[in-house]
Amino acid sequence: MSSFEDFIGFFPEVPLPVTLTDDMARVFSQTNPPAPQDLIDQFILPYEEEEADELTEFIPCFRIPETRDFYALVFWRASLMRYQFVLLCLDKAGRLIDRHVLAGTISRENTLIRSVATIDEDWEILVVSGQAPEGTLYQASSSSNFRMELLPEGQIVHLT
Repeated sequence: MSSFEDFIGFFPEVPLPVTLTDDMARVFSQTNPPAPQDLIDQFILPYEEEEADELTEFIPCFRIPETRDFYALVFWRASLMRYQFVLLCLDKAGRLIDRHVLAGTISRENTLIRSVATIDEDWEILVVSGQAPEGTLYQASSSSNFRMELLPEGQIVHLT
């Protein structure tokens, strides 16, 4: 069985700010080595809200720098018609503190929902989300945004 330190090693620290878009998933998959399935089984799957099937893919993206008492890891989860960047906060022993989907693309009932997130140097996260019926052009006026913050204890809170 692999260790928690092995798992953390698949998430390089990156300087902030960072913006999470669908295109960034490709960058991370080309830059970072894939995590072995046993590490995904141990440290990601127990905290997932939806079951993963044989087509579900997990890509380690990065670790938020300068967290002292926890790890803030971002990974990409790709499944059928659902592609998401997830922020997973774990204590130093690998136990869940908090988890939140930050950005991605979801197809739901003939509607395409896209969101983009930016994590700034102060650990504030701005998420902009929009939707459009499949086959139509996206209208920027239909977008919404909200803010979250990653607290020093590893919790993720909504600000607006």
